[in-house]
Amino acid sequence: MSKLVIVESPTKARTIRGFLPAGYEVQASMGHVRDLPDSAAEIPEEVKGEDWSRLGVNVRADFEPLYVIPKDKRKVVKELKDALKKADELILATDEDREGESISWHLQQILKPKVPTRRMVFHEITREAIQQALQNCREVDEQLVRAQETRRILDRLVGYTLSPLLWKKIAPKLSAGRVQSVAVKLLVDRERQRRAFKKGSYWDLRAELRQNQTPFPAELVNLAGKRLATGQDFDENTGQIAAGRDVVLLDQAQAEALHARLLSKTWIVSSVEERPSTRKPAPPFTTSTLQQEANRKLHLSAQQTMRIAQKLYEEGYITYMRTDSVHLSDQAISAARACVSSMYGKEYLSPKPRQYTTKAKGAQEAHEAIRPAGSEFRLPNQTPLSGQELALYDLIWKRTVASQMAEARQTHTTVLIGVEDAVFRASGKRIDFPGFFRAYVEGSDDPDAALEDREVHLPLLRQGDHPECQKLEPVGHETQPPARFTEASLVKVLESEGIGRPSTYATILNTIVSRGYVKPMGNALVPTYTAFAVTDLLEKHFPDLVNTRFTAKMEQTLDDIASGQAEWLPYLRHFFLGEQGLEGQVKARESEIDSGLARSIQLENLPVKIGIGPYGPYVAVENGTGEVRANLPEDIPPADLSEEQVVELIKLKQEGPKPITFHPETQEPVYVVPQGPYGPYVQLGDVSEDNKKPKRTSLPKGLKPDQVTPEIALGLLSLPRTLGEHPESGKKVQAGIGRFGPYVVCDGDFRSLPAGDDVLTVDFERALELLAQPKKGRGRGSAKPLRELGSHPDDGEPVNLHNGPYGLYVKHGKVNASLPKEMPAEEATLEIALQVLAEKEGSSKGKGRSAAKASASQSASKTQGKSTTKAKATPSSARKSTAGQAQKAKDSVPRTRTTTNTPNTTKDPQGNGAAQAGSRSAILKITPKARV
Repeated sequence: MSKLVIVESPTKARTIRGFLPAGYEVQASMGHVRDLPDSAAEIPEEVKGEDWSRLGVNVRADFEPLYVIPKDKRKVVKELKDALKKADELILATDEDREGESISWHLQQILKPKVPTRRMVFHEITREAIQQALQNCREVDEQLVRAQETRRILDRLVGYTLSPLLWKKIAPKLSAGRVQSVAVKLLVDRERQRRAFKKGSYWDLRAELRQNQTPFPAELVNLAGKRLATGQDFDENTGQIAAGRDVVLLDQAQAEALHARLLSKTWIVSSVEERPSTRKPAPPFTTSTLQQEANRKLHLSAQQTMRIAQKLYEEGYITYMRTDSVHLSDQAISAARACVSSMYGKEYLSPKPRQYTTKAKGAQEAHEAIRPAGSEFRLPNQTPLSGQELALYDLIWKRTVASQMAEARQTHTTVLIGVEDAVFRASGKRIDFPGFFRAYVEGSDDPDAALEDREVHLPLLRQGDHPECQKLEPVGHETQPPARFTEASLVKVLESEGIGRPSTYATILNTIVSRGYVKPMGNALVPTYTAFAVTDLLEKHFPDLVNTRFTAKMEQTLDDIASGQAEWLPYLRHFFLGEQGLEGQVKARESEIDSGLARSIQLENLPVKIGIGPYGPYVAVENGTGEVRANLPEDIPPADLSEEQVVELIKLKQEGPKPITFHPETQEPVYVVPQGPYGPYVQLGDVSEDNKKPKRTSLPKGLKPDQVTPEIALGLLSLPRTLGEHPESGKKVQAGIGRFGPYVVCDGDFRSLPAGDDVLTVDFERALELLAQPKKGRGRGSAKPLRELGSHPDDGEPVNLHNGPYGLYVKHGKVNASLPKEMPAEEATLEIALQVLAEKEGSSKGKGRSAAKASASQSASKTQGKSTTKAKATPSSARKSTAGQAQKAKDSVPRTRTTTNTPNTTKDPQGNGAAQAGSRSAILKITPKARV
């Protein structure tokens, strides 16, 4: 007999296995094994007729959740049950946070172990930590499970109640969420501020002075005894100097006159002030600060950061990456201080070990900050890591080590220089001792902010000195609207306001982009017109749900439930079923909300109608004979849409585009059409009865309509162009543009043109070079496998790993099966490949309706037979007898899955960071879902 240890992922299992004694078997649950139904097909037949089944929560029976085992987890559960039969002890070693606790509880409920069961928790995956955790196991903490379950239920109630309303009133496939909708509102509010912003202009003078042959800059700060106006003195709502500000505002003429008056005058240093300062290092990383800094410095999204951090944790490089705490263990402090001493010298150590205090609102699960794992920190360049993994580990290593380094000491110098009635200021900074700057300098959300470790040198200046003016020039400025949020700055605001939890931010950001509420432009998050419409509706009819204070209070209540200071059931009843509960509000508002108004948007200072149509946002005006609509281009953000642009769009819609040239042979007009089903394109000739489908060619990616010249247009319309004949086959080699972009082709064998190759200029030799490369066609994967995983046990044929346009997949004969998106190529094994291939083959065989029905009936019969035994008392045990049917269905296996667009489907619309029971888009779930 052996001891069975269950973790979430194969990577984690592989790492832990090496630290356990003989006789321990480690298996992976592939994330969640059970959850609320994800689709209508997963709802068991015995409860499908219930009015609460779509929610997956019986709101009339003490909010009893309906748990099901998704189809893609049935095999995993069977394997775990088989492994448990051979074990004399079960150890649940899922992650240490609330969601990990919940996974362990669900495993306990499904496996129903008859052997001793223990819960093992650890903050890092090192030999010492695992062996220590093995000696200090405990029971599953049902209070943490209750808190997680309440959060899951609450998120489901919000998402599944509000989202169908948005489908009806605005557009299909939209979603609302407890945290997601607040995040969208923050973005919309910032865009509104930018739109309402009024620019102000001001001028000052910049001088280049020289003392002792050393040049230095200075700027005008005072004139005739009054401070000169800066951008901070303007009212952003009027573009004028704010009331009560006694400052001098220069316009261009005044600045130029002052320049002429001062240019030849004598300059004199009136004062020199030196001010010493110290700078302390930033605390070690929490989940949110890691996401922010990785976005600023490494340009990683929150989702990318968490995926990479998850892998680093599971491979034993860093401690657990979901934490609100900045606390460091004594072991970590000793390791960090040892690194400082050996790499920088003892003078760079802080005099005493430095410990930090968590200040984030509602901080929870405060175990330890994110840091390198172990009692000795591995140097980044001494690990086998590479690419983004190395970059993120290096960031974590430097931040942790810097936290135990001495403060940086600086001297700031301010020199005031007078010339007639004007005063100029020169500022310098000298670093007297770099301290922690040697290891790490925190990034800034302001791209113009100076780095802390950057010195600004001034020459030696004393009061009464006469520096020489080398150059003096007037400089004009315009005030700038509030900056749009980046991922880093949005995460920072969410955390500071106590909205959501850092572990959910990656999922939230991904959701608001995928749902069409946000369009990333560079590093900025720009809300779409759809986001405006949804936010307007929620603000008018459900103001509490998009109120930051209300949402933060909800978050605090959920934390109070976890700590036992609040009761979960009364809170859910009040929130959903109370006199002002969500259920009643939605029913009352549904008849009040006018769909036409809900789809309309009113932008500040723009007296035209903007609406959300079936093909996206549009602008509409009356022209005397009716309404003229024109689609709004995606690249014009709501804050930047002007009346001039609207006039141009309407004019283009009414008159059509003007030809930019005429074809030299046919004399047909050539148009550039800025909008089409697949983006902008060029068109040859007009649409007519004789020419219903004139030739069109899409613009290559990156080429904007206003950049198209007559030569480019004619070149695009000449595609595909023949480059020559293939030396082996004699077939034509051509270059062209298709739906998926530029390509070269020979005898039906296509290759996409990589970035840097121009379809209009690519030559014959380059085309042959591309055609000779292994094919990575859309949906067909690479011609050559990445590697052979082994032979299939049934027929001995090879099972190969390929990389396709949609990710990794395995191939056996004619059967292709996708691997989970989260799985790296090096983790793919023959065992995993056989599993996904079996699932794929089983799914294909069961497509017939009668076969699916028969299979479902058998599953239902077996499930009902097994569910007569009451489960052990759980956090959900205090339920009324009316919840009996739901209890029976908890471990039901879903029937053949269907897809439906009706409001009755339970396809999860909420997208607010709630954890899901494993990926429904993949057979396996290698890493746990983002935490709630």
